[in-house]
Formats: sequence, C-alpha cells, structure tokens
Amino acid sequence: MSVPAPAPASGGAALEGLLADAHAALPDIVALRRRIHRFPELGTHLPRTQQTVLEALGGLGLEVATGSRLSSVTATLEGALPGPAVLLRADMDALPLDEDTGLEFASRVPGAMHACGHDTHTAMLVGAARLLAARRGLLAGPVVFMFQPGEESGGGARHMIDEGVLETADGAGVAAAFALHVTTRFDSGTLHLRSGPTFAASDRLHVTVRGRGGHASSPHRALDPVPVACEIVLALQSMVTRTVDVFDPAVVTVASIHAGTTSNVIPETAEIRGTFRTLSPAARQRVREGVHRVARHVAAAHGAEADVDLEEGYPPVVNDADRTAALYDTAVALLGPGRVGLLPAPFMGAEDFSFVLREVPGSMAFLGARPPGVPPEEAADLHSNLAVFDEDALATGAAVYAAAALRAGPAPAGGG
Repeated sequence: MSVPAPAPASGGAALEGLLADAHAALPDIVALRRRIHRFPELGTHLPRTQQTVLEALGGLGLEVATGSRLSSVTATLEGALPGPAVLLRADMDALPLDEDTGLEFASRVPGAMHACGHDTHTAMLVGAARLLAARRGLLAGPVVFMFQPGEESGGGARHMIDEGVLETADGAGVAAAFALHVTTRFDSGTLHLRSGPTFAASDRLHVTVRGRGGHASSPHRALDPVPVACEIVLALQSMVTRTVDVFDPAVVTVASIHAGTTSNVIPETAEIRGTFRTLSPAARQRVREGVHRVARHVAAAHGAEADVDLEEGYPPVVNDADRTAALYDTAVALLGPGRVGLLPAPFMGAEDFSFVLREVPGSMAFLGARPPGVPPEEAADLHSNLAVFDEDALATGAAVYAAAALRAGPAPAGGG
C-alpha cells in the first residue's frame, strides 16, 4: 500500500527540538496517563476523567468547552499565524473488564480497565497541547483538541460533531483531522499508517431461532432450535467465503449462542449474537443480505423460523490520501524513515473516528507501544485483560500529534 508523495509541507522549522521537548515532558505525560488508568470510566459519562483533563489543560491559554450530552472536552489553541483549523482527537473511555496486569497503577475500579489504550491517547494529546502552546508563534491557524468519551460504545464522536466540535469561530470549520491509536503489534515508538480504508465498519447481528419446546427424551415431538442455530452459525461462515470478494473482505463472528435453562428441556428459542466487519458499502450490503437469507432459509429447511435483527454500527475509517501522505512525510521528518511504516492491510476492528473522517479529510495512524523484549506473538492485544503498553512511546505520540498540527499547512484544493 503506497502513500502518494505530499506537496512540500510548511512549518519545517517548527519541528526543531519537538521530539526532545516531548521526551523531556514524558514524566508528566506518564503521570497523567497513570492517574487516568487507575480510575477508568465507561461510556459517555466520564466526570472524573473529564475533570482530570480540564485540570491538566489549565494555564495553557486555551478556549475550553465541555459537552452537554456527554463528558467531552473541546479545547482550542489559536495560532499566531493565519491558517486552516486542524483537529487532533483522543478518546477517553475504558472497557468493561477486570484488569489482571498486576501493574502498580492498575485499575482500582472493579469491572473497568483501560485495555484499549485510551488513557495513553488522552495523556499524549494533553502533552501535544502543551508542546503546541509553547510554539504558538509558529502555529498557523487554530488547533482543536477533541477529548472524546464513548468510543467503545455510544458513538461519542458523532455526539461531539452534533455539538459543534468541527465548527470554528470564523465559520470555515475544521480543515483536517488526525488521531493516533496505540498497539502492541508494532515496535514501541514506531508509526504505521495507510491511505484508504484503515478500520472496518462494525455491525451487530442478533438472530432468534424459533422452534417448539418439549421433553429432551422426545425430540421428535418438539422442534429443537439448538441444532438449527448451530447450522446457521456454520452456514454464515460458508456464506462469507463463497459470496464475498476476497479483495473486499468481510468478517462474520458469532460470539454468543444461548438456549435453554436445563439439561432435560428442549427450549422454544435459541439466540445467536455476533458482529460483522466490512470495508466497503458493497460488502456491507452483501453481508447484510446474506445474514438474512442464510438464517431464514436454514431455519425454514428444518421447519423453524428465524427473526433477524441487524444493528448498524460505526462506518469504516477511510483515511484521506493527501492528509495521510502529509502525515507520513511529517512523521519521517520528525522520527526518521526507519520508524515510519506502511500498513499492508486494514485492521478489521472499528473506530468511531470514522464519523469525523466522513465530514473532514484526515488520517488515523497506529503508534507502536509493545513493551521492549516482548515478542509480537506474545504481546497481549488490545481489549485484553493483560494489555500493557510501553510508556516511552507516549513521547513519540505527543510529538507526532503536535507535528501534525504544525505542518498541516493549507488545505488541498477543494478540500476541507
């Protein structure tokens, strides 16, 4: 996957000393990250995290606003020079699971953990705000810092858009948007990105198979929905491999099958729950149609019925080619070519930064944060109760965030 060569970027002198300053600020960034990590909050209501961010942004001369429907923070830094508005985004919510890392700063909240690295994103973006505030004289245009709740559930980005996060005082609106996501799949302190689809669309499926209950000793007198549900699960996998183009991929995962209450009763219903991930509208529609067709027809073949409920989730994250090329060029200038790579394929996880990129051209990149000495195949992945990130990478992330704003330059013709 190639990234097209960008136009010459502005603000090259502004990168001087940026990475060194980020490393000097690393203790403060790490302290903020650990403070957030100890007290994770879920969903769109994150009052403690919001207050922590507000305190961390104090004294920087930012125009700060909070959300009305969710615990968001929007902070704007006005540059000394004219230029387009650039948005930098971090998500703040945690996941509903118990932490088992054994870290000294592990979660103190039962059933909640920052297993997706959102605490690192928030701390890096605060670090970037401090770096940019110190470089206000070199900054062309305003920078909007978007601290977002509800990425894991609730579509917080969409709510922040509704509340005006993409709007600016001059009426021109945000011209470009950038975000980072930590991962243990890559070496710590490296950046990886691609243009085009980068994260998948995420939709939910819920199938209820309706049969007829009865005694487990006499299945012929009932209509057992359990084997029907099992056949549907297997048929969905065949449906993907035989109806979806391998070059426009899809993933269908059944994560839950539930039926019955005891060992000697055939239940009346069986429920199937799962998700499907796609990268294009065509694949998304094909899978939607396929789930309906397979579930209903397999059930009908056994004399049963299947009710299908599909819930549309996040759209795919599609990185703008020009903005991705500019970010790639900026990262190479900041970090050196050996620490910047191209993603060979999209990641089939989902991200609600997709809502921002539907409105504004921009790019989302992965920041490697695998602990040193841990082989890639042994590193706990995102959403694991054992997920651990190398905190040294946070200096790189803060510097990349800041550099993206400093070198954003004018919007491309017809963009923004």
